[in-house]
Amino acid sequence: MNVVFNWIVFCIFVVASTALTVYGLHLYVLLWLFRRRASEKRRSQKVIIEAFHEQRAPDTWPTVTSQIPIYNEADVAERVIQAVAAMDYPAGKHEIQVLDDSNDHTTVLIDNIVHRLRAGGIAIQVFRRPDRQGYKAGALAAGLAKAKGPFVAVFDADFAPPSDFLKMAVPLLDHSPRLACIQGRWDHLNRDESWMTRAQALGLDAHFGIEQGARAWNGLMMNFNGTAGMWRKAAIEDPNVGGWHGDTLTEDMDLSYRAQLAGWRLDYCVDMPCPAEVPNSVPALKSQQRRWATGSIQVARKLLPRIWRSPISWGAKLEATLHLTNHSVAVWMLVLALLARPMLLALTAGGFFPGWFVYVWLAIAFSAAAPSLVYTYARYTLAGHWSGLSPIPSMFFLGAGLCLSTGLAVFRGLFTQGGEFVRTPKSGSLGGHRRASSYRAITGHLWLLELLMGFYCLSAFVFYFSAYYRAFSIFLLIYAVGFFIIGWQSRPRRARVFRTIPAPASVPGDPHRTDPARPAWIGN
Repeated sequence: MNVVFNWIVFCIFVVASTALTVYGLHLYVLLWLFRRRASEKRRSQKVIIEAFHEQRAPDTWPTVTSQIPIYNEADVAERVIQAVAAMDYPAGKHEIQVLDDSNDHTTVLIDNIVHRLRAGGIAIQVFRRPDRQGYKAGALAAGLAKAKGPFVAVFDADFAPPSDFLKMAVPLLDHSPRLACIQGRWDHLNRDESWMTRAQALGLDAHFGIEQGARAWNGLMMNFNGTAGMWRKAAIEDPNVGGWHGDTLTEDMDLSYRAQLAGWRLDYCVDMPCPAEVPNSVPALKSQQRRWATGSIQVARKLLPRIWRSPISWGAKLEATLHLTNHSVAVWMLVLALLARPMLLALTAGGFFPGWFVYVWLAIAFSAAAPSLVYTYARYTLAGHWSGLSPIPSMFFLGAGLCLSTGLAVFRGLFTQGGEFVRTPKSGSLGGHRRASSYRAITGHLWLLELLMGFYCLSAFVFYFSAYYRAFSIFLLIYAVGFFIIGWQSRPRRARVFRTIPAPASVPGDPHRTDPARPAWIGN
């Protein structure tokens, strides 16, 4: 019976290790793909932008609609609206849509800032729906039907686009008629707020400093990141694409892949940064990661059969599969943590494991080194030097500690469709000092299980270290610290909650204030 148990543990361990090795190798491949095309692509994009500016008179530039989807974002709503309104673009060629689904006092803040901007000559409108049907996808679709221009930019509430963003995005999108979307790079407003924001910023730098360019510039399928990008309206409305769908929690990834399956292309510009706020609390980070994990797996369920039936190359199909299922890494990490004690029992049984099992350990170590290499090169790509790498250990702690929450979200994506789009609370922080959000993420009781996992991994670390399996014990220590951090920081705390209030039909002296309980356009 013990032999059977040992073999079961062994086989599951090998499967999980192999899966993590595959995703680790995938990062090495993406790094190589980025390096071989980065210089040429960045040079050509710069030439396209400069030529457009030299050859096109301002009055011939295409009209752009900037969409700002908002739901209860009192801490950041004014910042993003002001930033979008301040973008430099030819007069009369830029309209702004504030797609407000809020049901708290955010509506008052939005109406006030919109009223001031309209008085200053800014073409800005607010659209409110009777309900949140389709969530963000539904709001974007409703705004798209009213958009005047051929190009539509999207900026989430926690972003603050620079003044030249449209002047960089429009030439790149206009240059190629079959280009559906140009994605910009996320930068970070509050990178230096805490150890956690620095770690997240480094992780996002790897995605935007390496991964997106590797995919876009090598004929592979990439995704629109939901914000800081510009779409061609005709691509979204293409009958073969089908517009915005609300049946996954990552409507941006879903639309991206459907557009590419319909023959459109997506591109990426690493030199088009758009600053944003990263979550500054563990519950907010978990909320964000749960939505991304569930949504990406939902898109995988929905579109992978179509992808593998499509005429694209086998390499592109494999890359799309690894991309859409990337969050499953959390599941395999969790499996390794849970198998730690049974593996130790099997190891100490003596004479059980074949000699080649040492290669499994080497494969784990090799795959574990991939993220650090990608983080390092991403920082070099974006900053021009090898600095800002101190958060790498923090990234390991966050990744290990989040694997339970994210792993459960992966399973949710496997067995559910759609779901409520839960906003990630943001605080309006610009870095330098911590600023608390007016909102709180849902915590639940998972934090207790995370703390238990921390004790479990800590005890496993002690046993492995005592049994002289000290190389693998380091991984267990990282798990333990990660679970303790995530669990303790996720414990319930008293929250400041805004009361949901119906706005009055109008405000004396402000004809632009309308009742959010019914659809209405503020403005023309």
